[in-house]
Amino acid sequence: MLVTGILNPHLLSLLARVRHTNALVISDRGFPFWPGIETVDISLVDGVPTVLQVLAAVRRNFVVAEAYMAAEFLQANSPTTRKAFAAGLAGAKLVHEPHVEFKKRVPGAIGLIRTGDTVQYANMVLISG
Repeated sequence: MLVTGILNPHLLSLLARVRHTNALVISDRGFPFWPGIETVDISLVDGVPTVLQVLAAVRRNFVVAEAYMAAEFLQANSPTTRKAFAAGLAGAKLVHEPHVEFKKRVPGAIGLIRTGDTVQYANMVLISG
């Protein structure tokens, strides 16, 4: 029985199948459903868990080379929130692009993890390293 790290078996299975240069999406609660992408929905209630909590858990065993987020995230959120996300992605190349362009990356992902986060435009596409 697992006693540390990620305990959710569906999430562990998804992460085990992400290979070098594959994409993984971590989304907020309002992100659209993508029928062609395996989705592990771990949302519980508003704000639980957050994108940053999931990112921290995933990064323990997942090398993030690049991360993509919507440029609208920068305008919609406070400096404190922007700093927290930058810190969560420290060491990875972070690119902010228009939300329309960001969404074009989603269909190529191995999977999507949906959280309960309510931060506007908190979604990210992680490229494994």
